[in-house]
Order: sequence, then C-alpha cells, then structure tokens
Amino acid sequence: MRTLRGRTTVTTVRSRTSTSTTSILTPTTTSPQCTVSVTVDDRRVTALLAAAGRGTRLGAPVPKAFVSLRGMTLVERSVRAMATSGVIDDVIVLVSPDMADYARTILDRAGLLDDPGLPVRLVHGGGERADSVWAGLRAIDSDDGVVVIHDAARALTPPGLIARVVHRVRRGEVAVIPVVPVTDTIKVVDGDHVVDTPPRSDLRAVQTPQGFDLAALRAANIAYFSSDAPGFTATDDASLMEWAGHTVTCVKGDPMALKVTTPMDMILARHITDEAEPTIFEVPGD
Repeated sequence: MRTLRGRTTVTTVRSRTSTSTTSILTPTTTSPQCTVSVTVDDRRVTALLAAAGRGTRLGAPVPKAFVSLRGMTLVERSVRAMATSGVIDDVIVLVSPDMADYARTILDRAGLLDDPGLPVRLVHGGGERADSVWAGLRAIDSDDGVVVIHDAARALTPPGLIARVVHRVRRGEVAVIPVVPVTDTIKVVDGDHVVDTPPRSDLRAVQTPQGFDLAALRAANIAYFSSDAPGFTATDDASLMEWAGHTVTCVKGDPMALKVTTPMDMILARHITDEAEPTIFEVPGD
C-alpha cells in the first residue's frame, strides 16, 4: 500500500433518511388523536468481511479466515454473526483470487450462499487490506447506505456488538468504532529509548466491526487512492476517515471480538468456544 501525505480532504455527506407519519392516541378529550412525524433510517446495510489476508503469523496451512474452530471456519462464523445480528442486509466476503474457489465451496457447503434472507457474495481483494476494502466498496451497487467492515478473523464477535455499531450509524454518526480499555502500559519509543508514556486513560484498543456512512467512506477512499503522496498509511478504515476530516465515534467493544492472529489467540478462541459456545450468539441490542 502506498504511503500517503497528510493532506486533508473533507467531504460533508448528509445521511438520507425517510420520514414516515404515524398516529398516536392521547388521553385528552379535546384531541383524542394526534399525528407526529417519525424519522426512520431505512438505508441498506452491507457488511464487508475482510478475509483476503494470508495470516502467516498463525502458522496454519491455509489463510486464517479459513482455519477451522470447532468444526466451523472463522469466515463462516463471521458470516453467521452478521446474519444473527438482524441488522445486515447483505454480505460481501473479500477473498484473495487464489482462495475464491475454496471460499465458495466452504460457504456453499454451509448453506450460506443460498440463504434468501441474507445474500452473500465473494469479491476479490487486493494485496493490502485497504485495497481489499476499496474493491468491496466499489462492488456495492447503491450510492447511499451504511457499510460495516469486519475482520473475518474476529469470528467470535457477538451479534449484539454488530447491532450496536449499526444503530449508532443509523442515528446519524458518520463513522463508528468499537473500543475496549487498554490494560498494558503503552510506551512511545525511538529505537531502544522511551520518549513518552501516554496515560492509559486516554488510550483504547480498537476492534471491528467498524460502521460508516457509505458515501462518506467512498469519498475518503477516492481521495486516499488518488493522492500521489499523502504521507499517511491507513491502518484501519476509521483512521482513513480521520484523515478525511470526519469525527469518529466510539462505542463499547467486547472482549469476545478478539482477533485470531497468533497460535496463542487460537488456543484462547478454542477454550472460549469449549466453555461458552451457546452464549456467543447473544440477542442483539443497543
């Protein structure tokens, strides 16, 4: 991925909503019925599952998204979490071209490609995560909507967390990320020397899914990839939105949304599913 210069391109995008009218009974005798306007955000919500990474740190013979956890691959678990959340209209799984057939076979065998309630399709990702996300954004047909971007390797993410992120975007936030407190002391270093120790109270570890206004995230990506030397590398989609001048809103994350990256992470995930599998798919809520 190219290194980009810190030029800020600010794009103001208004979330389009629909207004419906409903009648509410009142206890007054003079006006037994009144009419109020209720604003309802009915934008389509598309989930992009990042599953194109090689995952070499896990040391598995296949990319980590396709590693099995108690008989179900991580990407299958992530797709099912999206379905269980009740807030996702369709899913795009971002895969490397050489894994597309393998991914299609796995998802088809699990019955996830022919579910009429949640359309799932595959899109070829790129060499870097940002390239894969941009490919996914270009594959979304609509010009307006909500997009949720999720690491397939965070396969134990509770559906309630997905719903929490989407609800905040539907309420008008342009970018929403789940965060958890940092427990370790973090040091800023220069070579072998410590140059600063930020207060832990100011720090949060960021998880996925991250939710965005579709038009705003597309505009930020266009600015990012069209810039010759921005001097900035987007480590996640929220950082790209910050670079574009948008406010990023935090919501409460969940320890279950851990990212399976190393063999130790897989050991922890196996232990969690051995002990808590029936409780992982919680009822979605705010």
